[in-house]
Amino acid sequence: MIDHGKHSILGVRVDAVDYQGAVHRIAEAAHQGESMAISALAVHGLMTGVLDRSHRHRLNRFELIVPDGHPVRWALNWLHKTKLADRVYGPNLMLEVCKNAAEQGLPIFLFGGDQALLGDLESRLTEQFPQLQIAGKRASKFRTLSEDEQQELAKEINQSGARILFVGLGCPRQEVFAYEMKERIAMPMLAVGAAFNFHAGQLSQAPTWMQDRGLEWLYRLSKEPRRLWRRYLYLNPLYLSLLGLQLLRIYSIDPDINDPPAVEMSYG
Repeated sequence: MIDHGKHSILGVRVDAVDYQGAVHRIAEAAHQGESMAISALAVHGLMTGVLDRSHRHRLNRFELIVPDGHPVRWALNWLHKTKLADRVYGPNLMLEVCKNAAEQGLPIFLFGGDQALLGDLESRLTEQFPQLQIAGKRASKFRTLSEDEQQELAKEINQSGARILFVGLGCPRQEVFAYEMKERIAMPMLAVGAAFNFHAGQLSQAPTWMQDRGLEWLYRLSKEPRRLWRRYLYLNPLYLSLLGLQLLRIYSIDPDINDPPAVEMSYG
């Protein structure tokens, strides 16, 4: 098990952990009924925090941020000599947490997407992990939630019997949600994004050889060019450029200098 703590990549603190280390921390918080915000960041998610000081403030208050993409893992190894052998890919982390939850009797709650997606996701998860208890599920309203709606949702999740919450709202909305709901939901909250679509069978994943070479972005770009072109063709080169400057100690961002969000508007 590897858990070497947090390290700054362009001002965003990312945990140098492996799957076992991440699952262990999540299970501990679940057993103790502790609120915990978790996200798996690839380049896009990390750069969202780099370019937005308020969002960087949110991310740096997460208890656990794992290196979802190989370029993020490479950065941890190059900058901080962490010697991580593999990334902690969000969709795989979701399955590892579900496996552990089934073995330890920790019910889960699914939040995000629409009813059809959640139905497919529940069927596939319980087929893969027959002992997994799904205490509840709630589709997204695809808009900003009012204060009353936030309170109602938190009450529903807390009273469902769930010990772990999976949030699939897309980046950065799911991270905003986890940050804002930390004081209301007494369990680990995993922001897992496209994992819902992958595991429900509604979105295909890149071949293993592309994932292993850090080319998953190219596969996803080929599938959704209109939606993703800016994310990858602008942010990826910018990430590499800024990372190179940090490696050369020409440029750095202080992770402690951020702007707390002026107005919180939880999307759900």
